[in-house]
Amino acid sequence: MPRSRLLTRSTRSRVIALVALLLLLLCLPPVATRAQSDLRITGLSVFLNDFDVTVQGVLLGAVPSDLHESLHSGVPVHVRFMVELWQQRFRNRLIQSRTIDRQVTYNPATKEYKVASTAGEEREPFVTKQLREAQRVVSELRVGKLAPDASLDPHELYFVRLRAAVSLNGVNTWLARYSGEAAETDWVQSPLLTPTRRQ
Repeated sequence: MPRSRLLTRSTRSRVIALVALLLLLLCLPPVATRAQSDLRITGLSVFLNDFDVTVQGVLLGAVPSDLHESLHSGVPVHVRFMVELWQQRFRNRLIQSRTIDRQVTYNPATKEYKVASTAGEEREPFVTKQLREAQRVVSELRVGKLAPDASLDPHELYFVRLRAAVSLNGVNTWLARYSGEAAETDWVQSPLLTPTRRQ
C-alpha cells in the first residue's frame, strides 16, 4: 500500500511540474513580438485598366533584423505574398488568388545577396552587395493580370486583400513565429472598387 501511494505522489509531482512548465511558457511574451511589429504592408494600390487588374504594394521590414544573422550564415529568407480579388456580396466571393514566393540568399564567398522569385511570377534574379537593395527588391510587389477586366461585372463591387509572411527556410509554423524565425502581417484590404471607378 505505501508503495502505490509513493508512486501516486511521484506521478502527481510530475504532473504538477509539467502543468507549471506549460503555464510558464504560456505566460512568457513571445520572442517574435518585435519582428511581428516591424512587418507591415503599406501603399496598397489597385489599378483597373482596360485589360486586367493590377495590384501594387510594399512590405516594410521584409527581412527583419532578427533574421540577419541566420541569413548571413547561409539560411535563406523566404517572403510570401498572398493576393486575393473578392467580389462583395452578402457573402463575399473569391474571384481570383495568387501566391508569390521570393527568396533572399547570401553568398559569404562573394558577399552578395541574391533575390530570386521561386513561384507565382516570372522575374530575373537580382544580385547586389547591399542588404538594403535586396530588401527593397524583395519588398516591392507588383501583380499584373490578377484577373481580366472583361470578366468583372461593371455594376458589382470588388476589393483586393493582401497579406505577407517572412520565414527562415520557408518554415512558417506557429512554433517558428513564436521563436522569431517567422512573422506574418495582417490582411490589408483595398477600398471598394467597380470596373468603372478607378482608385
